[in-house]
Amino acid sequence: MPFTLTTSWRALATGAAAAALLIGAFTLGTGQGTAASASASPGSPGTRITVTGTGNVSGTPDTLLLSMGVQASAASVGLALQQADSAVTAVTAALRGSGVRAADIQTSGLSIQPNYQSNTAQPSGYGASESIQVTLSHLSSAGTQISAAVRAGGNAAVVNGVSLNLRDTSHLLAAARSAAVANARVKAAQYASALGRVLGPLVSMTEATAPPAIPYAAAMPSAKSAAVPVSPGSEQLSVTVTAVFALA
Repeated sequence: MPFTLTTSWRALATGAAAAALLIGAFTLGTGQGTAASASASPGSPGTRITVTGTGNVSGTPDTLLLSMGVQASAASVGLALQQADSAVTAVTAALRGSGVRAADIQTSGLSIQPNYQSNTAQPSGYGASESIQVTLSHLSSAGTQISAAVRAGGNAAVVNGVSLNLRDTSHLLAAARSAAVANARVKAAQYASALGRVLGPLVSMTEATAPPAIPYAAAMPSAKSAAVPVSPGSEQLSVTVTAVFALA
């Protein structure tokens, strides 16, 4: 029995096939991983296009966060803690003497653990460690301040790490947001033009920010070292927006 496709069913099938082709074209994206997508059927006033835009800006770090502490070992808990207290007090005094504000020095950890020798159940002594987080707001003197703190702690001093950061990122984020929005609009206009459509108004937008911290590895200064070298380099901030535009 021959099959006859009615006019209404023929139109529906044609429309569905065209919509599938349009959506497939939108989801190709760019070589950088930026994707675009569309909804609704071709010619529909409700057709929308979704794109992502990215804005990157760079700034010079102006703050150094120092994580350091002291470690001491002794035959008793009390003596180990006393030695650690003495060392961290000397470190704090050296930092204060080099211009670090008291508000920028914060205790971040205290640990006391027994020490065991091989194959023994009784502790042979005890170890105490104390750690501090220090914010150094002037990079020009940060290297000297780190060296002074380490020398004051002597063999008990431990530097766990440092990171360079931007104190205020508001103006950089504003620039990155503007660049991300412009980037999204350009991409959307390119897709609309390729489809023979006119880009309509913005429907919605969401943002994702990723300001990374730049790690910096400092070598342990010797007793005769004048200062640890500190190179601020640059820090990049990135903003990505997902924008939905209408197509006229």
